Amino acid sequence: MGCKATLWQDRVSHPESGETRGTTEKTLKTNAVILSAPGKLSLEEIGIVPPEADDIVVEIRHSGISTGTEKLFWTGEMPPFPGMGYPLIPGYEAAGEVVEAGSDSGFRVGEHVFVPGANCYEGAHGLFGAAARTIVTKAHRVTRIDRALGAAGALLALAATARHAMAGPNKAVPDLIVGHGVLGRLLARLTIASGAPAPTVWEVDPARMTGADGYSVITPESDQRRDYTSVYDASGRGDLLNDWIGRIAKGGEIVLAGFYTAPLQFAFPPAFMKEARFRISSEWAADDMSATKALVESGALELADLITHQQSAEAADKAYQTAFTDPACLKMILNWGTA
Repeated sequence: MGCKATLWQDRVSHPESGETRGTTEKTLKTNAVILSAPGKLSLEEIGIVPPEADDIVVEIRHSGISTGTEKLFWTGEMPPFPGMGYPLIPGYEAAGEVVEAGSDSGFRVGEHVFVPGANCYEGAHGLFGAAARTIVTKAHRVTRIDRALGAAGALLALAATARHAMAGPNKAVPDLIVGHGVLGRLLARLTIASGAPAPTVWEVDPARMTGADGYSVITPESDQRRDYTSVYDASGRGDLLNDWIGRIAKGGEIVLAGFYTAPLQFAFPPAFMKEARFRISSEWAADDMSATKALVESGALELADLITHQQSAEAADKAYQTAFTDPACLKMILNWGTA
């Protein structure tokens, strides 16, 4: 059992004279990334609540930085929605080791898990909450993973989100993907893993045009096709909606797999002529996680090479700025081993 969990148990079991459970709740602290306001981020110590019988305590080894939703919080562009507020603990991509397991959790100390976030903090929003050294979370929220995945284990949520966009009733795999970032690459890899024909991928940044395996990455200007069946946007560029409509066959579909802060608009006549269909894809579900985990563990889906940058959690501010401003950074991983 990890030392922090043991320290916690000792304090709960042997409180100082006059101490109550209420004060015990503040005895365990953890280092966490705290976004106190747009553009203001630091690694600080914060209290976390004690676990209950159906909770586990996880020592995080690696956490990923999202250049989509987390960047919007960092820039202050995220539209309001329930649970939002500063200060907040970012992160919904993390992997670590169980150091304490509640009696009703079904887990054992020493198991390795993927963690999609936590809301266990005192004085900070845990809207995402995975960017911390130690977290407490309900056991049903985590997924057992192979320890050998290492830092790549933190990418399972993003891969499962890509799978969610493609798999299920009335869904078609993409034949055109817009954007060759991490999500676009995952969509392409999952398409090939499904046995479908290799998709075309559009990219305009030269730094992101490399790394394709079994599919082509080209600029939109060099593509003459106007008969795509299913166009997946992984760029978040809602202002290009009319361009995508012009590229689909009649009855074709446009899947919005990014996150869009501005209202989406399109010219109706071209969409009318094409009888265009639009679909919005949200976050992964439990079956997506199970299926994606199986693909990764079988070797059918590679994740490790998507990690281009790693940084100690102690340099979190620098790491987040790099992730959000450097086009060459596909996925930044924070290492919590020394934090």
